[in-house]
Amino acid sequence: MASDQLAYAPARPEGDTVQEREDFRLPQQRIPAPAFAAMAGSGAAGLAPAPAKQPLPPAQPAPIALPDAGPGTRLTGVPTYDPTALAPAAAPSPAPTAVPEAPIAEPAEPVTAAVPTLPAPADPGAALCARLLGEVAAQREAAARAEREAAEKAAAAQAAREAAERRVREQAAAAKAAAEEKARAEAEAAARAEAERLERLAASYIKPVVSCTLGAGFGEADPWSNLHTGQDFAAPTGTPVHAVHGGTITSAGWAGAYGYRVVLTLDDGTELWYCHLSTMVATEGRVTTGDTVGRVGATGNVPAPHLHLEVRPAGAAPIDPLPWLRAHDVTV
Repeated sequence: MASDQLAYAPARPEGDTVQEREDFRLPQQRIPAPAFAAMAGSGAAGLAPAPAKQPLPPAQPAPIALPDAGPGTRLTGVPTYDPTALAPAAAPSPAPTAVPEAPIAEPAEPVTAAVPTLPAPADPGAALCARLLGEVAAQREAAARAEREAAEKAAAAQAAREAAERRVREQAAAAKAAAEEKARAEAEAAARAEAERLERLAASYIKPVVSCTLGAGFGEADPWSNLHTGQDFAAPTGTPVHAVHGGTITSAGWAGAYGYRVVLTLDDGTELWYCHLSTMVATEGRVTTGDTVGRVGATGNVPAPHLHLEVRPAGAAPIDPLPWLRAHDVTV
């Protein structure tokens, strides 16, 4: 582009002419037409239009400092030197050829294209830190997962052990309960059997001495010329003597000519006297049929070991024991 700015502008005296100004103007720079057309095309393709050309302010005379002059001395007016001496003589320039100016196209509307937003380049340090933090988090998660799995396995094993122990305890408790139930049933059965036996015994009568020989009978004269008041059952000393029927022991001890005697009172009031005993086994309390009340002996006035049995209904005078026993289904 051509410029009106003076490359070198010495001060002009007042009243200078156009010719004089032309003498001080440097050759004007011109831009070839192809380059100008290319610049115009580029501006039309999307470059911002050039700002409008503003008029230049009027040129002011430039002061010239002279080394020989004193301080503050300035020279104005027409110089005394030849301006043509500033450059060597040159051949006259050919007349400038007018270059037609290319029309300036109006700036087109800027084309707004959708430009993809590229991610900002990641900071290598931040990326490394993020990767390390990710690895640490992954390691922690793996450790926590392994710990959870180990805890779950331990809990499962503990639960299995507890279940096994619980099953063992339940089986042991069931076996114990079954054993206790069996023992209780057996005890109840035994108790029922015993009760039935005792009931039968209580309802029955037995011989006072199982293995024995009948001796002197009721009403016979004894060696002391007295009537015999009972029935003798001869047996060795120490042979067990049983309760003929259930009742209560109302007397036990030494009875003179009867020796050691135990008195058994039945529920109907009948008294049974067991005499000449060597040992008294039951001396008080309740007895049932078949219980041992004493042992055969020879205490008192007797010639040999035997049991002297007397039967006294309601505690009165004695009666013959054999008919009484037979009346209660006892075989003698």
